[in-house]
Amino acid sequence: MSQKNPNISVDCVVFGFDFENLNVLLIEQRQDDNINQKTRFALPGDLVNADEDLDSAAYRVLKELTSIEKIYLKQFHAFGDPKRLSKKEDKFWLQKLRTQPDARVITVSYFSLIKMSDVSPKASSFAGNTHWVNINQIPRLAFDHNKIFNKALETLRDDLEYKQIGFELLPKKFTLSQLQKLHEVVLGSKLDKRNFRKKMKKNDNVVPLNEKQKGVLHKPAQLFKFEPKEESEIE
Repeated sequence: MSQKNPNISVDCVVFGFDFENLNVLLIEQRQDDNINQKTRFALPGDLVNADEDLDSAAYRVLKELTSIEKIYLKQFHAFGDPKRLSKKEDKFWLQKLRTQPDARVITVSYFSLIKMSDVSPKASSFAGNTHWVNINQIPRLAFDHNKIFNKALETLRDDLEYKQIGFELLPKKFTLSQLQKLHEVVLGSKLDKRNFRKKMKKNDNVVPLNEKQKGVLHKPAQLFKFEPKEESEIE
């Protein structure tokens, strides 16, 4: 078993879209020795092994805690506040699992964009359970994970338009209504339908298909696909 570096960790913010809400994947930190203690929710994260790089650590930790693998990950920020693990409840939990519970830990954080229908998270290791939670209903998290989550959401919002990463959350063929809904739930605000469609139709990366939805009760909408062009930007 690889020795862990007591001073460096990775944390993963996994966003999932279900066509109605944007959700984030949380784990319950197992509390085997005190059944009366309140459930602690956290982002999937753990220490980095001494012999692995940061990206490898992020993929490993996510797989070990949630059974999710082979997904898109992006490193977005490092958190190094000396007091980030100083709360009493944090220290209590660290004393049970870490060989050096008082060590200062700098964490490098990643966010992931997935279609919720593509994965079935299953808790393992020190994760007692996994939960998809609406981004507007995030509880108080362990350590500084609320701060990490907020920074990830801020980064996602910045990247949504200019780097067009939101297409990771859509099926290969989608409607403009689905695309607009994604933008609305990520940005947290309503968008004007006419202006949004006009803007997307000017985007060379959003390609119209000679296909319409099937099996829907309402009037079938036209389908589109995302086909990135080199050096292309949304105007």
